[in-house]
Amino acid sequence: MFGRDRVELKTPEQIRAMRRAGLLTRAALDAARDALRPGVTTDELDAVAAEVIRAGGGTSNFLGYHGYPKTLCISVNEVVVHGIPGGRVVQEGDVVSIDGGAVVDGWHGDSAFTQIVGEPRDAGDEELVEITRQAMWRGIAALDRRGRVGDVGAAVEDAVDGRLAIVDGYTGHGIGTAMHQAPDVLNHRDRDRGPKVRPGLCLAVEPMCTRGTTETDVLADEWTVVTTDGSRAAHWEHTVAVLPEGLWVLTATDGGAAELGALGVTVPAQ
Repeated sequence: MFGRDRVELKTPEQIRAMRRAGLLTRAALDAARDALRPGVTTDELDAVAAEVIRAGGGTSNFLGYHGYPKTLCISVNEVVVHGIPGGRVVQEGDVVSIDGGAVVDGWHGDSAFTQIVGEPRDAGDEELVEITRQAMWRGIAALDRRGRVGDVGAAVEDAVDGRLAIVDGYTGHGIGTAMHQAPDVLNHRDRDRGPKVRPGLCLAVEPMCTRGTTETDVLADEWTVVTTDGSRAAHWEHTVAVLPEGLWVLTATDGGAAELGALGVTVPAQ
């Protein structure tokens, strides 16, 4: 199961098992997205996702993780990641990032999206969300070249192209029998390009960008990560598997076919 770089490599059968976790993760996040509107509390959104995971026969991989108290991370405006759902009421124009995952039969899925609630405050928020989304897909597509894991970060950096700040110190990760595994998946170039991309590799690719600073602070709850300058942030994530014949985005309903196809990457039929 482990390659030379101590990265957990999955068999095709194990990847199909991860697909079940990925689809349940997608269903939970889609339900939260459908419920996202002005006036809803972040706790209500959390409850929606929790019920979908429970009804689907899975468990949350966030709830109880190092003591984390909820099913989702819901991060609003200047909150980058790890916002704890509670009584906060979502407002028109808020930029809301929702991150969550499910475990099915011991295998993990993990995904996140960012959405503007109602009408955007300004065009800059729309660019923040869309550039970060595109950077995620460019990062995923880079895996198709079968180079190094560090190619993901290079592709993310190229896609952002200095138009936003890439958050410092937070990365994507390997995923499989645990939510967080080796290797780290950087969102920028680095001299260490990481392990080789090979069949069986499963990664969570998740760029985080802001309209201002690269720097963040952690609040007193020891979870909530905010931009130091109060600038708004976006976070997108998918779980992706490298197969012998191509890529499979396990937390996308179509396996990533539409988005990757637009980038010249073919997703094999499953």
